[in-house]
Amino acid sequence: MGNIKKLLKIMEALRHPEDGCPWDREQTFSTIAPYTIEESYEVADAIHRNDIEELKYELGDLLFQVVFHSQIAKEQDHFNFNDVVEAVCEKMERRHPHVFSDSKIESAKEQAKAWEQIKTEERLKKSGDKTTSVLEGISMRMPAMSRAIKLQKKAANVGFDWPDHIGVIEKIREELDEVIVEIEAGDQQKLTAEIGDMLFVIANLARKFNIDPESAVTSTNAKFERRFKSIENELRSSGIDINSAELQLLDDLWNKAKEQE
Repeated sequence: MGNIKKLLKIMEALRHPEDGCPWDREQTFSTIAPYTIEESYEVADAIHRNDIEELKYELGDLLFQVVFHSQIAKEQDHFNFNDVVEAVCEKMERRHPHVFSDSKIESAKEQAKAWEQIKTEERLKKSGDKTTSVLEGISMRMPAMSRAIKLQKKAANVGFDWPDHIGVIEKIREELDEVIVEIEAGDQQKLTAEIGDMLFVIANLARKFNIDPESAVTSTNAKFERRFKSIENELRSSGIDINSAELQLLDDLWNKAKEQE
């Protein structure tokens, strides 16, 4: 705990009303929130690149965000860092009764379902509202595809789900047909809705195979970048301006980059 105390002292010094850093003193929950999200993405990026050394530093940056928010809360007499730690410890013990009490759970799937049930009970107890939806508790600030997976998992926990991937694939075909209809109709608003429907079902297909759609698209983005830069390098070596290159040449170079991989 020595290093944590040191970090808390550093945060207090940065926020000191007289001797602290002008920038740090001016920050609020709202102004810091975008940085918290950014640091989360940088942690995920380090994991994606399997850069363990970088992950250490990015986790430190993310921890600092927790400390920053806790310091602001402390200054406003809401809670402090120790309260945050105590709250998460209590929550983890409560949500893992098979580890910290006598409950028995045999599989990760059973645990996931039990976890959601406990969360639902917590929300009901907190709100006193017996009509609380099973879909509540999913942040609106999550990336859309990740949020789609969360919604689908919660619905699946109460049985609202295709029994296998076959039904999902059939639904994707159905949604694609509807997209084509709206393309031909020229209704931009309806087309947007239909593309959204198709993406939602594609996320469901990914979920069926335990694939994170955000990670899948991230990998595809990197692949596209890599191949397109290869095209640029080929054109540059041949003295050809990419803006004047014909589509057939670009397509041929793309296929060449693909084969080289």
